[in-house]
Amino acid sequence: MSSSAQITETTLKELGDAAQLAVELAKRAGADAAEVVVRDGAELTAKVRLGQPELVQEAGSRALGLRVLVGARRAVTYTSDLRRESLEALCKESVELAQLAEPDEFALPPDPALLAKTYPDLDLYDPAVAEVDAAWALKQAIAGEDLARAHDKVTNSEGATWSRVLGATAFATSGGFAGAYRGSYASFVVEPLCDDATDPKNPKKRNGYWWTASRFLSKMESPEQVGTEAARRTAAQIGSRKVETQECMIVFDPEVARSIVGTIFSVANGSAFWRKSTYLLGKEGHEVASKLVTIVDDPLIARAPGSRPFDGDGLATRKNPVITDGVLAPVLCDVYSARKLGRQSSGSAGRGIGGNPGPTTSNLIMSAGKTPRADLLKQTSKGLYVTSLMGFGFNPVTGDFSRGAQGFWIENGELTFPVSEVTIAANFDQILKRIDLVGDDLEMRSATAAPTFRVSHMTLAGTSG
Repeated sequence: MSSSAQITETTLKELGDAAQLAVELAKRAGADAAEVVVRDGAELTAKVRLGQPELVQEAGSRALGLRVLVGARRAVTYTSDLRRESLEALCKESVELAQLAEPDEFALPPDPALLAKTYPDLDLYDPAVAEVDAAWALKQAIAGEDLARAHDKVTNSEGATWSRVLGATAFATSGGFAGAYRGSYASFVVEPLCDDATDPKNPKKRNGYWWTASRFLSKMESPEQVGTEAARRTAAQIGSRKVETQECMIVFDPEVARSIVGTIFSVANGSAFWRKSTYLLGKEGHEVASKLVTIVDDPLIARAPGSRPFDGDGLATRKNPVITDGVLAPVLCDVYSARKLGRQSSGSAGRGIGGNPGPTTSNLIMSAGKTPRADLLKQTSKGLYVTSLMGFGFNPVTGDFSRGAQGFWIENGELTFPVSEVTIAANFDQILKRIDLVGDDLEMRSATAAPTFRVSHMTLAGTSG
């Protein structure tokens, strides 16, 4: 393996210098305040299908995002040209744009006293990930797909994809904040296909996948492990059928459980609250879930996928509760949404190159319970073990939730036959409050994570038999 994609301390200094230069130039152009984010990134994607390379893509980018304020009027612009003369022109144009904007007192920059003075090194960058070249990535993909195709039930493949992303972020503000950090992330996914001729009149293809990911190369599962598990999960779907419409227990596999946790944040954040676009409005400090549910957002976990040392407003990040023993904590806010709600930021701002800051998560984690997954299943007399959800059927204002689902039927504590083409539905408030068992199988492969958990009952719509 050899690659020239390393993000060095020199790179971080270059980005930091560009950010501070742009702040200075914006002030000279007439801005009362300026905030600048500079990002440098390098991506590699290598995909194979049926043992042959299908895609090799490598790209790099560097861009600068600028937000200026003239009084309470603001403008957001961005560029990929970081030369001084280009930045001077950008700053001049941005100030002119801001002067034409409507004033918004809530958009003023944070109090300089609140800005982070220091920030931690969270060990987010692995030089070994940067060393990966296309040839090595293709070999990994071929090895993983080969193992999946060796399964006697696998008849085709959607391919295998090995990807890595390297990134660096520098942020500077006229309020006195300056910081920069770098990160790496690698992932590998295998997607086999199986023929399902259970019903000869209606033969079907069953597709599945498995994946691994980490900021550190050494922490990833081997291609052989990923390919083998992908084939097992896909073949297990052969013979899928509907079940009768009924009320039953629903067990969410961790892959699906994390999407439920992500949905919670979509209605439990400062922006949704000030816009009044959430059914949780007015419920901070009240019970909104089972006492078994505790969710935190923790940006300070070393090496974790979503960790970051400072937020998009330049404030220090911190561990924040989202739900504690079923009780909704004060929602996550950036400076803007916090002002709208008459409170302080929780250090949860995210910011893209070309946009205003807004509340976001870092590592959003539902705490593990004490029940092993096998025991959780044994304690489930009858119900559906959900391995994937389809479609988008969630109303954030009312909490109504209805999604297509597939998985496995549970009978007497055992996974029996595969199930597909059914829908599960309940109000989201009921789903959270009916969680009655939480597994101990939490894994941090992505920035949102949850263990297996069980909901005591939901409506399952299948056949009308």
